[in-house]
Amino acid sequence: MIDLHCHSTASDGMLAPADVVRHAAVVGIATLALTDHDTTAGVAEAMETGREVGVNVIGACEFSVQVRWGEMHLLGYFLPVGNRRLEDFLVHARDGRDRRARAMVSRLNGLGLRIAFDDIRRIADGGAVGRPHVARALLAGGHVTTIQQAFDRYIGTGRPAFVDKELPPLRDVADLVHAVGGIVSAAHLKRHGTRTELAELRDHGLDAVETRHPSHDGETRATITEAAEALDLGRTGGSDWHGDLDTIGTHARLGSQDVPDEWLPPLQHRRPAASAT
Repeated sequence: MIDLHCHSTASDGMLAPADVVRHAAVVGIATLALTDHDTTAGVAEAMETGREVGVNVIGACEFSVQVRWGEMHLLGYFLPVGNRRLEDFLVHARDGRDRRARAMVSRLNGLGLRIAFDDIRRIADGGAVGRPHVARALLAGGHVTTIQQAFDRYIGTGRPAFVDKELPPLRDVADLVHAVGGIVSAAHLKRHGTRTELAELRDHGLDAVETRHPSHDGETRATITEAAEALDLGRTGGSDWHGDLDTIGTHARLGSQDVPDEWLPPLQHRRPAASAT
């Protein structure tokens, strides 16, 4: 069993990278990709723990990119640790996350909610800041009664405190990941996983697509799988696990998506040679 999509406290997950890997070992996962948002800060720790407990850890990251219909999440796999070009890009992306959170705080303050950016940074505890941290700050401040309510009332798409991300084009991120020896897979595409749209994404550098994800029902899985096979795209899948206490409905239990280990070698074969770092 493998799981190619999960998160730690390096971004908006609830367990430290080492504890994520230990949990993976307990539930029987042989290969795990740590895909924190806009950071690889937890990868070295996860890999070290993986060697100790017998879990193969893939260096990975979840990027946010601009495509024709708006924002898309892009999973980068087989990423090196400490690559200067990659890390410079991710530092810039995390700076953009901070600016977005500050703008959300400003809008929330304008709605009469007492919340500060320092509250969010304290909750993130050094991890890449994201909307879940804003939601947790709203919950801690008594402004909502659940994390989901924070999204539904204030920070979900189209809600009064929502702020768009600063998004690089898919092509730019795909070129960067390819340059360091990795591949890219489109995450949880849902209704956008049509053959036409996947063909367009492939033309901009896409190598694979996440077919198995908690937000994909059977029909969606079948549609994306058929398109991936027709377009010669690799297949990935994962739980999008953030921790067992996470309450977001599109995240599931680690290892829950029944991703077969035979998907891994074809993904590895798609890796380009890395350029000099």
